[in-house]
Amino acid sequence: MSMPDTADTAALAPEVPDAKPAGTILYLEGVSVSFDGFKALNSLNLIIKRGELRAIIGPNGAGKTTMMDIVTGKTRPDTGRVIFGDDTNLTLMDEADIANLGIGRKFQKPTVFENLTVFENLYLALRSDRSIRETLFASLRGEQRDRIDATLKTIRLDMREDDLAGDLSHGQKQWLEIGMLLAQEPELMLLDEPVAGMSDAETEQTSILLEEISKDRSIVVVEHDMEFVHDLNCVVTVLHEGTVIAEGPMDAVQADPRVIEVYLGR
Repeated sequence: MSMPDTADTAALAPEVPDAKPAGTILYLEGVSVSFDGFKALNSLNLIIKRGELRAIIGPNGAGKTTMMDIVTGKTRPDTGRVIFGDDTNLTLMDEADIANLGIGRKFQKPTVFENLTVFENLYLALRSDRSIRETLFASLRGEQRDRIDATLKTIRLDMREDDLAGDLSHGQKQWLEIGMLLAQEPELMLLDEPVAGMSDAETEQTSILLEEISKDRSIVVVEHDMEFVHDLNCVVTVLHEGTVIAEGPMDAVQADPRVIEVYLGR
């Protein structure tokens, strides 16, 4: 994957312009939210381009999860704008409506149906009107089968489609959940620590997997594994105390004195 144009060194992130830049899929401007007096996000500015793979890192309590909660409608900001696509204001919508817009989220712990097969998990995740199904697999159309087959190959589970999800390794369950998001055809995927608990081999395969997926959609990855983030070869945003303190290639971010002080040096 080619690196986006960035400065040679990480720096304090520039202010978000008044007008949303062209080619932007997600635009956060001045987003703040407090919980019992604690400011989880503090005038957060963030721009994600269409087709971009972005990594977000930072110490515990930096606001990474809260940022995803805001985007997906789980939490309402006190102030600020969150714009998806051309002009959709996510702060005015609930979680279900936001998901239907084309925003998918994967939490750290896999939430697959362990008593169903890999294939059945993907089928249930398809974006379609479930209310008209009389039985679970009564009307599996050719296009749905093709989409599931393509997803199985993408997530490296095409040889495991008839196995129970509960029999997969931890890493394979993570891949299956990523596949369940893909089956819903989101424009934007938010992934929370996708390689947590994975073996080294699975982690390496996941970086390759996400690079492949990012050719067709935008992906935001929140992660603590710095080697994995480096392998993603993408722009890295560093959060601290609810705001962006640095942004750029991983090598530059790792060399930034403030990032070292508040995160990497600990």
